[in-house]
Amino acid sequence: MLKAASLRRHPTATDTVLALAFAAVGFISVHAALELFGGQAHLAKASDPRVIAALLAMTLPLALRRRFPLSVAVVVVGAFIAARLALPFEYEEPYVGVWAIYLSLYGCVRYAARARASYAVVTVLSLAVVGEIAREVLFTHEPAMGPALTRWFLFFYNVIVFALPLVLAWAVRASRERERLLAAQTVELQRERQENARRAVLEERVRIARELHDVVAHHVSVMGIQAGAARAVLGTHPEKVEDVLGTIETSSREAVAELHRLLGFLRRVDQADGMAPQPDLSQLDELLATAARAGLTVDVAVAGERRPLAPTVELSAYRVIQEAVTNALKHSGAETATLHLEFGPTELAVELRDHPNARPPSPRPDAPGGHGLIGMRERVRLHGGHLRVGALEGGFAVHATFPLEGQAT
Repeated sequence: MLKAASLRRHPTATDTVLALAFAAVGFISVHAALELFGGQAHLAKASDPRVIAALLAMTLPLALRRRFPLSVAVVVVGAFIAARLALPFEYEEPYVGVWAIYLSLYGCVRYAARARASYAVVTVLSLAVVGEIAREVLFTHEPAMGPALTRWFLFFYNVIVFALPLVLAWAVRASRERERLLAAQTVELQRERQENARRAVLEERVRIARELHDVVAHHVSVMGIQAGAARAVLGTHPEKVEDVLGTIETSSREAVAELHRLLGFLRRVDQADGMAPQPDLSQLDELLATAARAGLTVDVAVAGERRPLAPTVELSAYRVIQEAVTNALKHSGAETATLHLEFGPTELAVELRDHPNARPPSPRPDAPGGHGLIGMRERVRLHGGHLRVGALEGGFAVHATFPLEGQAT
């Protein structure tokens, strides 16, 4: 594994060693062939400068077959064909020349850029090799070549053999490109997964912050109002303080229970959530009873057929009403309010309107940056609904709509 990795890191050095080895094997094979077929009298041909030049031209350029694949293929194939055509004496072609053509054609297809020039060079070289095979096999009238059928068989056999490096190069190149494409897609998928995970964390943080705000703001507001009422009647009607303190105690316990439920859910990652379920519209009576104890009486008017909705719609509607009641307790001088619920065929409409009285109201949370208003807008927008808040007929109204397309009824 380490050797293969080292070869991949130094391709030019590897190809240089390969080219030198081919040159050495070429010289040895020429000497062996001349001695075998011509005896000692023909060994002098191995030292002919033209033979040496042909061998070097076919082998040494392979050192640059990855950096200059087209040029190397032209030189190697040209030297191979020229040696066979131009040498006037009996020249025994070493097999190393054939292998040099294999490597040069392989490199030409494998490493050259995909351009018209590359395709043109590969085509010309392939035709040149096929032409040389045809000249030698079909038109050389040596008895050893045999009858015409044998010549045609040898011709197609050699053509197929020389086509193998081209086919192999195309297959390897296509495989490498697929690997690069898959690697790029993997990187992109990892980036998207990290982005989705980051977005999910941010959305979960917003959801948790919204839930904590809804729970804490409501109960703390009730406790604050009751504490103020207790202080106001402490000197004049001390018998009423006990009831007020009871309401404060109840609200504090409910707030702690809600916080335990939320925090317990976050800590129980691999276990089923055994805490109380999320609130829904069926628990409005408890919410409004708490508001009544804090000094705000809410009358409920329901239009349409009241029916169970999707849990997310029920929760969001409940939280919007809870936040509206909390704001009325904190900022309104009203002692009464009206809650309208309209169960339409395609949407749920929720409106809480308080009724002013002689008490001066506090500043309303309708300025940008109010966390309660932001939470209500996020909940309504989550379902594709609309939220309107503002003064209306001397009081203050919160109106929200939740589309019900596709909701179970």
